[in-house]
Amino acid sequence: MAPKVLVSDKLSETAVQIFRDRGIDVTFDPSIGKDKEKLLEVIGDYDGLAIRSATKVTEKILSEANNLKVIGRAGIGVDNVDIPAASKKGVIVMNTPFGNSITTAEHAIAMMFAAARQIPEASASTHAGKWEKSRFMGVELFNKTLGVIGAGNIGGIVCERALGLRMKVIAYDPFLSEERAAQMGVTKVELDELLARADFITLHVPLTDKTRNILSKEALAKTKPGVRIINCARGGLIDEEALAEALTSGHVASAALDVFAVEPATESPVFNLPNVVVTPHLGAATTEAQENVAIQVAEQMSDYLLTGAVTNALNMPSVTAEEAKVMGPWVKLAGHLGAFVGQLTDEPVKAINILYNGGVSGMNTAALNAAAVAGIMKATNPDVNMVSAPVIAKDRGVEISTTTQEKSGAFDSYIKLTVVTSERERSIAGTVFSDGKPRFIQIKGINIDAEIGAHMVYTTNQDVPGIIGTLAKPWAKVA
Repeated sequence: MAPKVLVSDKLSETAVQIFRDRGIDVTFDPSIGKDKEKLLEVIGDYDGLAIRSATKVTEKILSEANNLKVIGRAGIGVDNVDIPAASKKGVIVMNTPFGNSITTAEHAIAMMFAAARQIPEASASTHAGKWEKSRFMGVELFNKTLGVIGAGNIGGIVCERALGLRMKVIAYDPFLSEERAAQMGVTKVELDELLARADFITLHVPLTDKTRNILSKEALAKTKPGVRIINCARGGLIDEEALAEALTSGHVASAALDVFAVEPATESPVFNLPNVVVTPHLGAATTEAQENVAIQVAEQMSDYLLTGAVTNALNMPSVTAEEAKVMGPWVKLAGHLGAFVGQLTDEPVKAINILYNGGVSGMNTAALNAAAVAGIMKATNPDVNMVSAPVIAKDRGVEISTTTQEKSGAFDSYIKLTVVTSERERSIAGTVFSDGKPRFIQIKGINIDAEIGAHMVYTTNQDVPGIIGTLAKPWAKVA
């Protein structure tokens, strides 16, 4: 039976056709995204949900999504998806972080020009029949210092474009190495140094607890007098009240904002200030970007539903189509190991230790970890899967550790899983033979060789005659 996908927001027809071409049963109804009750009514019928920003995937919606396996957001922002609730439900949440990168970076550069040359105000004045050349005195970008906060994908493109404009670029990004900064042609600095040196500041970071109000009142006070600030990343990165004060006092010469703390933004402290350029979150608003992210999300969702490949997931390790083929037997083995030891364990689990030996240690161990933990958790929660298991384990305070080592022993590769409770430790090991079939090779330190079947019985007994016969009698009666 073909997987079913609901497209509840406006996506391009090209993207919808991709689903059809891949053999997926797709329903394209953009009206559902704005109708919470209708979405609640139909969501249980679908394996996948493709959205943009209009559809709000809440915990209530997810409670009825009993067949849902994947949510695909065409775009980078997933503020409209309850990711923790999706994870607990076992639903993968994907986005498309790179499809609109160039468009967003170009908008930041355009806003920088607009702030430097007062273009919107000059346009409005000229439309009004005025000719106020002396009023709109701007500044050049050439030879100015641009401070880039966040030098990732979009920030990196902005750096490249700014260097092309012959600007001096300094960047603050805790994850930017000195080597990478040198390759980009920028100077890595700490935040306070960037604030003190930059003539222009542009932000390109996500909104997190650490970045919220990164340009606070205190931070703005450290900036160079006459600085110009651009934000095309996320609302909430700048204290808008403090920015309005700095703009009014003249400490900040101008600002250009595409995003706001509350959106849709119908009011803001910076609105109607003459030295502020504002746009309604247009960073990704080009025909090329919208087509790119729509196509990308359709391909990602199709790949997952048809092959198990996971790309750009926010709550699941990524697994390529090639990895999915090679790792398939090992993922099954990890799940079997977890299920087996989980059924042996009556006490609350305190820790899970996973050892990867030999060739398997070079595989995507994050995905294998998820499979093993899911197997363990299924003993008490049959509905758990690779997405929800790590979340449940974390909620219960279970510590998960991973060890990798080069080949040792009789097997080219094997996985050993140890579960720790307050009372004892239990371990099991397994491997995958060349025929692709998983096998148990050790249980509680005892070496064995057992092909894994659909139904298995495990017993612990004294090595005395008659045990096998005793075990076989009940099954003989059933037969």
